[in-house]
Amino acid sequence: MKAQRQAANQLKAILVTADPTLREDLATLSRRALVRACLELSEGDENTDPVVRATRFTLRTLAERIEQLRAQARALEGRLSDLVRCHHPRLIDAVGIGPHSAAVLLTAMGDNSDRLRGEASFAALCGASPVEYSSGNRQHRRLNRGGNRQANAALHRIVLSRLRWDARTQAYYERRVMEGKTRREVIRCLKRYVAREVYRLVQQDRRDPKRTPALQPRSRLGVSRPSA
Repeated sequence: MKAQRQAANQLKAILVTADPTLREDLATLSRRALVRACLELSEGDENTDPVVRATRFTLRTLAERIEQLRAQARALEGRLSDLVRCHHPRLIDAVGIGPHSAAVLLTAMGDNSDRLRGEASFAALCGASPVEYSSGNRQHRRLNRGGNRQANAALHRIVLSRLRWDARTQAYYERRVMEGKTRREVIRCLKRYVAREVYRLVQQDRRDPKRTPALQPRSRLGVSRPSA
């Protein structure tokens, strides 16, 4: 996805210095329409200006690269979704949790499985645990700037998705706003709740006796232990 964005930025940068006629034809198009239009560009005949021919060739080459990267991204996301669903179906079926966010959270949890003693440890690992900054009679909590920032970003994406589509999350948000909480404070609370839910769903899948053989725990030597 990063390479795809870079190629799209290169394509638009070339349009800035392209032939005025070509630039005017393509400048008003959306990104997707622009890529499709560049795929259909022809270099012209031998009488065409060499600079124009080179520009058209470069635009078409970049558009082909964007299409290839988009196809690869879709294929990889499909494989990632299948893997997560095979090992943790409860997690991928939860509201707002896509395959990429689930994979990021599972990676963070798997790399620190020996250190996690409960949902609070997982929340702290993801930077979703509240940090006190109270003063006198005022009790406040702020966002945690530590922890795994990729996992924290995954929690943030899940919260934003639920705020848009989940009625239960929307009702909670409205209630906390009425209590005087700011949007940032409510999102912090929601990220903590999502971290708790993710931890419990993963633990339920790990305890499920119907899980696939690939999910059997492994010893330190990397050899699967026989089931009881």
